[in-house]
Amino acid sequence: MTAAWAAPGDAAVKQAQQAYAARKLADLERAARKIPSNHVLAPYVEYWRLTLDSRTEDARIADFLARYPGSRLAEVLRTDWLKSLGAREAWPAFLAEYPRLVKPDAALQCYAYRGEWAQGNRSHEREAVSLWFTGRDMPSACSPLFTQLIEAGLIGEEDIWRRFRLALEAGNLNVAKVVANALAEAQRPSGSLLDQATRDPARLLNAGTLDLARRSDREIALYVLDQLARRDSAQAEQALRKWAPQFNPMELRTAWARLATWAARRHELLALDWFQQAGSVAVNDAQREWWARAALRVGDWKVVQQAIDSMGEAVRAQPVWRYWRARALQANGQHVAANAIFLALAHDHDYYSQLAQEELGPVMQAPAAHIKTGGNDVGEIARQPGIARAVALYELGLRADATQEWNWAVRGFSDTQLLAAAELARRMEWYDSAINTAERTRELHDFELRFLAPYREQAHQAARENDIDEAWVYGLMRQESRFVNVARSSVGAAGLMQIMPATARWIAKRLGIRRFQVDEMRDPARNIQFGAYYLKHVLSTLDGSPVLATAAYNAGPGRAQRWRSTQPMEAAIYIESIPFAETRDYVKKVMSNAMYYAVRFGQPSVLLKERLGLVPPREMPAAPAAEPDASLEVERPDD
Repeated sequence: MTAAWAAPGDAAVKQAQQAYAARKLADLERAARKIPSNHVLAPYVEYWRLTLDSRTEDARIADFLARYPGSRLAEVLRTDWLKSLGAREAWPAFLAEYPRLVKPDAALQCYAYRGEWAQGNRSHEREAVSLWFTGRDMPSACSPLFTQLIEAGLIGEEDIWRRFRLALEAGNLNVAKVVANALAEAQRPSGSLLDQATRDPARLLNAGTLDLARRSDREIALYVLDQLARRDSAQAEQALRKWAPQFNPMELRTAWARLATWAARRHELLALDWFQQAGSVAVNDAQREWWARAALRVGDWKVVQQAIDSMGEAVRAQPVWRYWRARALQANGQHVAANAIFLALAHDHDYYSQLAQEELGPVMQAPAAHIKTGGNDVGEIARQPGIARAVALYELGLRADATQEWNWAVRGFSDTQLLAAAELARRMEWYDSAINTAERTRELHDFELRFLAPYREQAHQAARENDIDEAWVYGLMRQESRFVNVARSSVGAAGLMQIMPATARWIAKRLGIRRFQVDEMRDPARNIQFGAYYLKHVLSTLDGSPVLATAAYNAGPGRAQRWRSTQPMEAAIYIESIPFAETRDYVKKVMSNAMYYAVRFGQPSVLLKERLGLVPPREMPAAPAAEPDASLEVERPDD
């Protein structure tokens, strides 16, 4: 959307932003002189000048923070300033300012613990140690902290091996090597053997170079097994049985857990036997989730309950596992306990709450809007400084800054304020912010704002031409782009229905459109036309299952086909066992969205379970080779 009118100084603000992006301080200063001091974006111009000027002193930063307290820019500037203070080890100034930060990142947490330690305060040792246990690469600011903790004996040898494993499980080989350097030299795993295990695990397996009497080589062997299991369960099992006598009992169980998890992700039946060999003690929560999913696919509700009950409290409390635990209790005859869980879940408004409501009996209906905001409410919200800045940024085309400013501004709003802000965004045709803001409400809801339906004429026509459900089209479009017509994904998908270039060309050929240009995907009508056509195509080639078609739209028809069983399967279980976390979440949200749009469009009432249906058994191993695969081009690690 473009602004209906331009405020004095808007053009100069845009020039200032461009100079800031190009890191040209002189151009920025020239543009700044043209901007009125009372311009709504004057704080941004001042922030750009402060951060671009290498001569900026601490006093100028402190002055800015004092004049714009609680603002997003104050938070961003304070974050950068604290990192500068931490790098200089200016601990008194750092510790005085740090409590004012709302959302400290890992680097600042590490600086804070180092600063406390330097001043003799070791009251947060446990929190500091908890930062160690991650497979991710941590900021360089954390390295001195970890060294201190290791030298103090607060991080021991087993803790180092634990993080080494976490890094390898996360696919971060270089992080694992760095972590291993904290071990005594004689105990460190060989970096060259780790490289070989990554490149060609089978060759390392057959080379006989690993000495499993050494802890370091046993850890490499566990990594080799994990790498083999990613590709071939049979080869991994053969290797494990060969090495089993040389592992200690816990290492052996850990190995079985890794093999079981990869087998479960490929939906292999032997996964359940391997999980039993691993036992619950050696299995982490991510692996327990796959244990539960493997049991779901074969309908073993006792094992489903066993796996969920063994999860940590935080994981077990997630709606997904509360719902499936209730289903397991129900299947095992414990109806009262199951209904208590369903009842608690049913108070929310997501996929699992819809399914839980249906288990309790009544047909799911979108709750009526509890409140409608009026012009006075919207006008009052528009005058809030943070909202005013966000609107001004949006109207200048600075969408990324606008969205961050908006999200910061609404974070403490009441439900009434959130709905007024969502209505303001809707009137501006800033649809993604309207939806995201409406979804934040806790007690008062407006489901017409949560489930906006722009481009109705184009979508209705495309759905009718392809004989598919309009509510389903909207459920998918909402999830793909939040109705942002300029949306473009990291892999090149474009427009309202996020069409990949190769898919767009394939559809154009099928539709007989000559001289087609991929840029046509920017046109809402064309994008919706192509998206609806492809949705109908995958629906037709996947036995008319909307669940399979939705999975295919996101991950490609070949994958959606491979994930099927040889037996009919409850679609909710099929969805739960999708190996990609992104696609699994995507299908749930699309199908849940469709329920709300069906109500909005006055369609006959249908249960979500009926909409999901059964997934028919797989007959053919792969989708037709002539059609393109959709947006997930490479297999991604789960969660």
